Amino acid sequence: MSHLQSQHYFNSKEDYGATLDGLSKEFDERWSHQTPSPYNNLENYIQRAVLGYGSFGTVMLVKEKTGKNYYAAKMMSKEDLVRLKQVAHVHNEKTVLSAARFPFLVYLVDSSKDFDYLYLILPFINGGELFSYHRKVRKFNEKQSRFYGTQVLLALEYMHRMNLMYRDLKPENILIDCKGYIKLTDFGFTKRVEGRTSTLCGTPEYLAPEIIQLKPYNKSVDWWAFGILLFEFVAGRSPFAAHNRDVILMYSKICLGEYRVPTYFTPPMKNLVESLMQVDTSKRLGNSNEGAIEIKNHPWFQGVDWFAMLNQEINPPYIPTVSNIEDISNFDHFESKSKVKSKINRHPELFNNF
Repeated sequence: MSHLQSQHYFNSKEDYGATLDGLSKEFDERWSHQTPSPYNNLENYIQRAVLGYGSFGTVMLVKEKTGKNYYAAKMMSKEDLVRLKQVAHVHNEKTVLSAARFPFLVYLVDSSKDFDYLYLILPFINGGELFSYHRKVRKFNEKQSRFYGTQVLLALEYMHRMNLMYRDLKPENILIDCKGYIKLTDFGFTKRVEGRTSTLCGTPEYLAPEIIQLKPYNKSVDWWAFGILLFEFVAGRSPFAAHNRDVILMYSKICLGEYRVPTYFTPPMKNLVESLMQVDTSKRLGNSNEGAIEIKNHPWFQGVDWFAMLNQEINPPYIPTVSNIEDISNFDHFESKSKVKSKINRHPELFNNF
């Protein structure tokens, strides 16, 4: 991974399409050479703190026993994964994390399993969730939204070139590193597909109309969610928020494209979100052979130095306060829950290849 973190990896004199083609070959190579995780629990790591609880498991801060590095360990209960029908998703997530390598994506450092749990060892991104920072400041101005939006756009462009559909874009899945740059995380709903799929999955506020209507859909569902994300950055709220969190009413508003753009949005910003949040997929920005290039060429992104962003040479609008390598102050406080380990290997037939 180190060569991707080098400042001079992306050469502005080279054709970026050719660069992505090269990254695609490397991705395919890693995708096709997957190895099962060893049955060794987390014996190579010391557990230090809980960073968060998700639907399918716990994220912990861990430290190498034989080194100085800290990581985030995603620990998932096999029982919960089977009960919630997430077995295919977790296999998929591990494959995506082990194959993808891009500056604005989290990647797999290590993995392991035991009789009860699966473990994904990921870089510890100690600035916390963009969601927490956004909630604190309530709204971003358009310049700040462009800084984060540009990175998300580049990350989605990379994923789409790898034939990956993300399907879970939201501020909670965007982490900020100690330099103020972002990393997309949580690839449980990510799917490798060349054409269309029809699975109902994602987060309600960010679902495109065609997903809700159970129609076959393509990667442009990510561009719909990107429009919602940008709207939320600047407005401080979801465009389709419904009274009393009425999901059925919200789905109705999404399918009809019923929302109001705040008057303080600049004309290019208003046009961009309206072009991305098109109910008619044939009119949705990004849903063409040009894909991300169509969005990059939109007037709202005028003046963006894409290579400077890729090489992280632009001063960020916000740098998280991090006092030391294991500072977890940018995360909410969680109590650790004790776990009873069983002597029986649970569902080996489902997880032996993990």
